[in-house]
Amino acid sequence: MIFVTLYVVLPLLDVLYAQENAPSGPNRLDCVKASEQCMKEQGCSTKYRTMRQCVAGGKERNFSMVAGLEAQDECRSAIEAVKQSPLYNCRCKRGMKKEKNCLRIYWGIYQTLQGNDFLEDSPYETMNSRLSDIFRLAPIISGEPAVTRENNCLNAAKACNLNDTCKKYRSAYISPCTSRVSTAEVCNKRKCHKALRQFFDKVPPKHSYGMLFCSCPAGDQSACSERRRQTIVPVCSYEDKEKPNCLSLQASCKTNYICRSRLADFFANCQSEPRSLSGCLKENYADCLLSYSGLIGTVMTPNYLRSPKISVVPYCDCSSSGNGKEECDKFTEFFTDNTCLRKAIHAFGNGTDVGVWQPMPPVQTTTSTTTPSQKAKDRSPNSLDAATNTNHLNTGDESLYHFCGSLQDPQIDDPGISNSISRNSAGLPSSQAHLYSLLLLLAALLHCTLAALYPTAVL
Repeated sequence: MIFVTLYVVLPLLDVLYAQENAPSGPNRLDCVKASEQCMKEQGCSTKYRTMRQCVAGGKERNFSMVAGLEAQDECRSAIEAVKQSPLYNCRCKRGMKKEKNCLRIYWGIYQTLQGNDFLEDSPYETMNSRLSDIFRLAPIISGEPAVTRENNCLNAAKACNLNDTCKKYRSAYISPCTSRVSTAEVCNKRKCHKALRQFFDKVPPKHSYGMLFCSCPAGDQSACSERRRQTIVPVCSYEDKEKPNCLSLQASCKTNYICRSRLADFFANCQSEPRSLSGCLKENYADCLLSYSGLIGTVMTPNYLRSPKISVVPYCDCSSSGNGKEECDKFTEFFTDNTCLRKAIHAFGNGTDVGVWQPMPPVQTTTSTTTPSQKAKDRSPNSLDAATNTNHLNTGDESLYHFCGSLQDPQIDDPGISNSISRNSAGLPSSQAHLYSLLLLLAALLHCTLAALYPTAVL
C-alpha cells in the first residue's frame, strides 16, 4: 500500500518542483515609480487623484458630515481602485533618491487605507540581511560575550580613517556637528542631522556599525563606552537646550516623513520576543541595527546612556506627561529596555549572529506609535533546538500510532515535528514552504490511514 501513497504524492511533488523553478515575479515598485506608472494610466490616475481629494476634504472619514451618498461612493470606489494598483504594495528604500517624496506617497496611501495614525508597518523594503553577511561568518548562536582586551571603539575609528568612503562621510558630519554657529547656537543641528543620515546610509555597515556598536573591554568601560557615545557628536545631534517630553517629541517626529518612517521601521524590526533565544520577534539582528541607525539624524535621535549596561534613549523624558505617563513610559522602555536591540548590539560587538534556520517572515503586529506593544500572544515559541532533521516512523512499536494520532489535530504541538518541517523547507519562499509542509502532512496522514486499514501491508 505504500505504492498507493507514492502514486498520490509524487504528482503533487512535481507541482511543487514546477513552482520552485518557475521564474519569479517582478520586484515590488518603489512608491515614486508606482505613482509615475499610475499617472500614465487614465483610470488609475483619475482614481488616485479622487482618493487624495477625499482625504484632503475629509470625505472618506466623515462621510455623513461632509458629503452625500454619491460623494461617499465615489471616495470608496477610488480607494478600492487604488488597492488594485501598484501603489497599494509600494515601498521605499532608505537613502534612495527622492526618499522624502516616496515616503510622502506611501503615508498618504497608508493612512487612507488603514484609517488610523498608527505606525504598524515599515514603509521600507525588507532587507533580510544578516550580521554574518557583514562579517562573512557562519551564523552561530551568541553565547557569553567575547573577552575583549582592546578598545574596539578606538580601533573602529582608525579603521574608518583607512577607508575612503567612511573617512569622507565621517568628515562630512564632523564639520557641521562641531562648528559653532553663534554664541547661543553650538551648531547647525539641521545640517548635522542630514550629514549623519548620509553617513549611516552611504558607509558600509562594517565601518559605520564598527564605530556605533563596538564592544568595550571589561576593564576599560568608561573610556571605551564614552568614545562610543561620542560617535554621533551628541552635543549637537542629540542634546538640546531643554529636554522635551517624549510624547511631544514623538508627535514632532510624526510630522516629518523621514523621522516618522525611521521610527516605524525601528518599531517593526526591533520588537522583542521573550520566548526566542535571539530576543527578537523577527529573529534578525542586522535589520534591527539598520533600523536603529536609521533614527540617527532625526529629531528622535537616540544615544547611549552613561550606565554599566547597554541602554539607549532619545533626548527626552516623561516629566509633565499628565495622564499620558504610562503611555510615555512604555514608549521610552522600547528604547531603554529593549532586549532585541541590546542582544543585537552585543552580537555585533562579539562578531556573532543569531542562529536561525532561515529569515523569519514578517509577523503581523498591532504596534501603535505611542505604545509599542509586545508581539501577538498566540505566536508559537520559536524552537532552536538541535533535534534531528527527520522523524523516523517505527512500525514495529506504538510510535507510529502515537504519531498518526497527533495528526488528527490540525495544530502541530510537537516541536520536533515542526522543526523537521521548517528545516526541510528552509530554502523555499513562504508560499512554497507552506505547500511543502502540507504535502509532508498529507503523505504522513495517507500513510497512517493505510497503516490503520492494512497494518500488515504497509512496509
